[in-house]
Amino acid sequence: MRSPLLCYLLLLSLFQNSHGWRDFRPFRFIFFRFEKLYAKLERTMKIGQIEIEKPVILAPMEDVTDPSFRRLCKHYGADIVFTEFISSDGLIRHAVKSKRKLDVFDDERPVAIQIFGNQIEPMVEAAQMAEAAGPDFIDINYGCPAKKVAGKGAGSGLLCQPDLMEKITDAVVKAVRLPVTAKTRIGWDERSISILDTVRRLEGCGIQALSIHGRTRAQMYKGRADWSWIARAKEVATIPIIGNGDIWTAEDAKRMFDETGVDGVMIGRGAIGNPFLFREAKHLIQTGEHLPQATHRERVAVAIRHLEMSLERKGEKYGVLEMRRHYSTYLKGLPNVSKVRDYLVRENDPNLIVEALRRFEVECDAHLQNGTFQQFAQHLNDHSKRLVLSPPQAESDSTSSH
Repeated sequence: MRSPLLCYLLLLSLFQNSHGWRDFRPFRFIFFRFEKLYAKLERTMKIGQIEIEKPVILAPMEDVTDPSFRRLCKHYGADIVFTEFISSDGLIRHAVKSKRKLDVFDDERPVAIQIFGNQIEPMVEAAQMAEAAGPDFIDINYGCPAKKVAGKGAGSGLLCQPDLMEKITDAVVKAVRLPVTAKTRIGWDERSISILDTVRRLEGCGIQALSIHGRTRAQMYKGRADWSWIARAKEVATIPIIGNGDIWTAEDAKRMFDETGVDGVMIGRGAIGNPFLFREAKHLIQTGEHLPQATHRERVAVAIRHLEMSLERKGEKYGVLEMRRHYSTYLKGLPNVSKVRDYLVRENDPNLIVEALRRFEVECDAHLQNGTFQQFAQHLNDHSKRLVLSPPQAESDSTSSH
């Protein structure tokens, strides 16, 4: 669709210049209407039937992106959400935990199911099982750096076996009707940056988009993500490229679009305990203006709601345990937060956890009224050191912001 439109615009431009009709209003109107349409198409990412302008996407994360968290992120503006990654071996062996991860719901669409593995036939069977679960598309993980995954030749381990990676991808694409995408890293280590070859191989197999984390497998999550390789991949790709790595703030998300030219931005660890980031990033990208960050009241309320949803989904034991990773960021920047955080990550009774959170909200109210909110603010050492809560005045002014 884009190429014919571009040709039309070029021909129309030449016709105007050669015939001196630049000021003829009907032609000017048509030209600028098509020019505006083409500019919008250039900013729109398409995967199958999904078309979204500059999407901000929730990355797949083990023990994080369950239905509860996906729904919260969707509520706060995530355009596309991904399930936790699912082992192909676990699926074909009908492991309860693996099959449970296939659950997707209409209120979180568009949603992708991500699978991983290191053998062709199990990956094909797993992809067909994933397709039967009804996602909008299927994603293949070629980026997980964890030893238990990459060390066994799956995830980013397949960057060391590009021919096998290509065969798996080709087989999966041919085995399902849904669109297939993939997520990867820029290479195994700094001596073997292979992302340009990976792009060529995977788009040749027929995937419809590629998410790229700007680190090597050797880096794990240390150092800085190298966005320059994402930009270079975008230059050579004929499919949408989604940038990932070091998106901690709304400014980071906008900068990823501006500096790399990617079609979409994917937020991973920056979203843990901070679903509000999607709202802030989308507003900044669309308007160029900053939204006030979530108030302490909104943070506490959403933390409680997240716990309740987690309990409904996983039961008391795992619902409580898997929420612990989120509290640090939900409460980061609030007065004397270390004490309550230490309590929350040790307490097993969900009722006592909720009571503690509500007491803490009252304490924050008192600090706000007394003008000591920032004096006692604590920024815990967690996933996102750069996250800072808005000043008290901005917070007070934005209580109803959603």
